[in-house]
Amino acid sequence: MDFRYLGNSGLKISEITYGNWLTHGSQVENDAATACVRAALDNGISTFDTADVYANTKAEVVLGEALKGERRESLEIFTKVYWPTGPSGKNDVGLSRKHIMESIDGSLTRLQTGYVDLYQAHRYDTETPLEETMRAFADVVRAGKALYIGVSEWTAEQIRAGHALSQDLGFQLISSQPQYSMLWRVIEDEVVPTSRELGISQIVWSPIAQGVLSGKYQPGETPPAGSRATDDKGGADMISRFMKDDVLSRVQDLRPVADELDLTMAQLAIAWVLQNDNVAAALVGASRPEQVVENVKASGVRIPDELMKRIDEALGEIVERDPAKTAASAPETRPV
Repeated sequence: MDFRYLGNSGLKISEITYGNWLTHGSQVENDAATACVRAALDNGISTFDTADVYANTKAEVVLGEALKGERRESLEIFTKVYWPTGPSGKNDVGLSRKHIMESIDGSLTRLQTGYVDLYQAHRYDTETPLEETMRAFADVVRAGKALYIGVSEWTAEQIRAGHALSQDLGFQLISSQPQYSMLWRVIEDEVVPTSRELGISQIVWSPIAQGVLSGKYQPGETPPAGSRATDDKGGADMISRFMKDDVLSRVQDLRPVADELDLTMAQLAIAWVLQNDNVAAALVGASRPEQVVENVKASGVRIPDELMKRIDEALGEIVERDPAKTAASAPETRPV
């Protein structure tokens, strides 16, 4: 496993980070989830990402149990705040001081730890003054409950404003967690250049495009039983944007590139996002331990420039590049 610095901080994280969105506490039984975490640890992954909203707090509980007994100083544990949790009361959502202060305590209890290494704003809150949010994060850091602060799916302008306030308030905003893959490159024109300028790294989610870039979905064919495209607990909705025959056909054109590098299609997809020097880590999830074992083999892989060009040519116009898609992923008002 290779390790990279997160932003301009001194914190190193595993460049393949284990994420438990859409799995722990919902799609995967607890024993299987624990087996996946053990496989991650056994294969060099030290960084684990979750959020309070995943399975309405259950994912944090499962991860905390799975990591119990591990040397805390050898781990990097990340979580997030914003989306509704609990009974979804009027203050159980957003980035108000009240919600942040209550949420960090809940997350620490569920994760069975005294602090998280990174606490992330899961979306931008249009209904809370940014200064209130950043002051609350500053107090979380000063209280020792989080070491660093990050954001997720913020626009370049929002990142710049948040970074300026973090500087004024004396803490480090060091990361951005956006969706990024060969098929979804909306951060490249604005978010990445701004982040690079400010000393902020990307921790990217869905590098395999919800499994589409694994090549297991064939154009014109019914999705395999048990795959994410058949999941009625949220997986099928998330993957639907890519389940089009023109996309699936272009993805199959990547197979010769993967074969040339002696990689699986999924490994190629993970290695591709790690080629971006502003990406500190690719988030991968798993429902079976063997998926973790295969995914970590993408660590340290370098794709030659000529093959990167072939990937671009193979995918062509199906790639989504519109920077406005970042803002579109955040609610205009707080969800209820």
